[in-house]
Amino acid sequence: MLFKTQAAFKPTPASIPTEHCNYRLQLPSGLPVHIHPLNPLAFVLRAAQIYPDKLAIVHPDVEHPSTYTYSVWAQRIQNLAYALIWSGIKPGDRVAVIAPNTPMMADAHHGIIAARAIITPINTRLTKPEVEYILEHSGAKLILVDHEYTHLVRGEKAQIIICKDTGRFGDPYEEFLSKGRQHSNEKGWSGLIMETDEDIGATLCYTSGTTGRPKGVLSTLRGTYLAAMANAYETRMEHDSVYLWILPMFHACGWTFPWSITLAFATQITQRTVDNQLIWKHLLHSGVTHYCGAPTVQIGIVSHPHARKLSHRITTTVAGSAPTAHLIGELDKKNINVVHVYGLTETYGPFTRGYVQQFYKNLSLEERAKYMARQGHAFVTAQEVRVVYQDDNEELTDVPADGKTIGEIVTRGNIVMKKYYRDPEATKKAFRGGYFHSGDLAVMHTDGSIAIQDRSKDIIISGGENASSLAIEQELSEHHDVLEVAVVARPHPKWGERPMAFVTLKPSAERKWAGRHAAFTEDLQKFSKNRLPGFARPEWVRVEDELPKTSTGKIMKTALRGIVAKL
Repeated sequence: MLFKTQAAFKPTPASIPTEHCNYRLQLPSGLPVHIHPLNPLAFVLRAAQIYPDKLAIVHPDVEHPSTYTYSVWAQRIQNLAYALIWSGIKPGDRVAVIAPNTPMMADAHHGIIAARAIITPINTRLTKPEVEYILEHSGAKLILVDHEYTHLVRGEKAQIIICKDTGRFGDPYEEFLSKGRQHSNEKGWSGLIMETDEDIGATLCYTSGTTGRPKGVLSTLRGTYLAAMANAYETRMEHDSVYLWILPMFHACGWTFPWSITLAFATQITQRTVDNQLIWKHLLHSGVTHYCGAPTVQIGIVSHPHARKLSHRITTTVAGSAPTAHLIGELDKKNINVVHVYGLTETYGPFTRGYVQQFYKNLSLEERAKYMARQGHAFVTAQEVRVVYQDDNEELTDVPADGKTIGEIVTRGNIVMKKYYRDPEATKKAFRGGYFHSGDLAVMHTDGSIAIQDRSKDIIISGGENASSLAIEQELSEHHDVLEVAVVARPHPKWGERPMAFVTLKPSAERKWAGRHAAFTEDLQKFSKNRLPGFARPEWVRVEDELPKTSTGKIMKTALRGIVAKL
């Protein structure tokens, strides 16, 4: 199916590289012989040199499908770099990108860096005022925007390049690339200067801003390079891998997978929307080996009518919020191997994972999934992850490794952001005590693995006992009729707080409990008696058609607390 698309598509003449193309950037004078500045751009250049005719990008599920080999794609990336420079972009300038998962979005993650500028991907699900704030705060000088999202940049002063996602003549983005090729005067890659400072900004990603204005997370070339290496290694992505884009590339730069894919010489399939029917088409028929997705997305995948056990093993990277052991088990039943990772935008996406242990093979699927639901240990290129409490002198003390004592997850090292852009106070607060403070609460187990209990604001204090909303959700999700569940605190006259569960039902259970939500509440509470202590059992249950979610798919507990406040 993928190669049918390839046979029918012809790249523009400006996308065809010269014969005997050189993939070496211009080397600045004075660079010591023993130093090779780390830059993730190197991965795609290496792929184009070693596997020029290998399929790099397939964009099949659109009106105008397109495909690019590594050599053609590298030429297009080069064209974009020259076009940006021709447009006045200088080293360190910010270039915004507003697009779904398309070839242009993939181009931008390499071409902007090749121009020594900083990519600023913007969530397509934001409102116009939110986009305006990010554009103003970042000071973006040029905006690459997909044709479906031009309303978000209407009236902006920065130069705007629109992409119609065709790959063909008449597309403004294609004309922009052609101008870049003309501007290059066929100097090729040797006409572009290598960046010698690997600690310079490479990406500027904005947090979701659920508790206020979004913060701009500035990350470096070095960190991006090392985070991408870790992702490829931890997921065992290789030359024959096929990565399906489900995770938005605008979300923390796709957790650095745009560069992990090129490091591995893999093929990527881009999709404009998260469509579970199309996802299953590709899982079943397109040789997909890898994809990423938050738990809410994974629930939709395993619950889809087309879901079945796959004939080949696929690896999925799960993050964004903690998956339940039940979800991990359901994915495993479909022959989908779960690499459970944890991270934040401030850590380039993932920086820990739950590593499989030898004794897991002797466990049942349910028991094994509970271990795999832990956030685990630090990545290969990350520094040790710690769980600590902090005294008034900002001294960090590790919690005992007893699996019970709660502290905050902190880390430092290679894959931690450089700073919050234009926000020194927030940076100082996040880096207090010489570590990055995640705001996530966890316990440390005897084997050194961590397990998140909650965000600090999500702990429920009931009768003096600390109840983890995450731990409650993990248990309630085991109920055979529960699709999704979120738990928040609700005031209680005797205990101070008690848990309230917001639940969506599986499609197969909706008819069963239609008009009988009180009976379902009773059934769920009865189910929880053997799984949760009294203070952690849901005092109230509310069935919803859907749970409120952020633009990146995380359940918005702030919205649920708003509902509780009115009860």
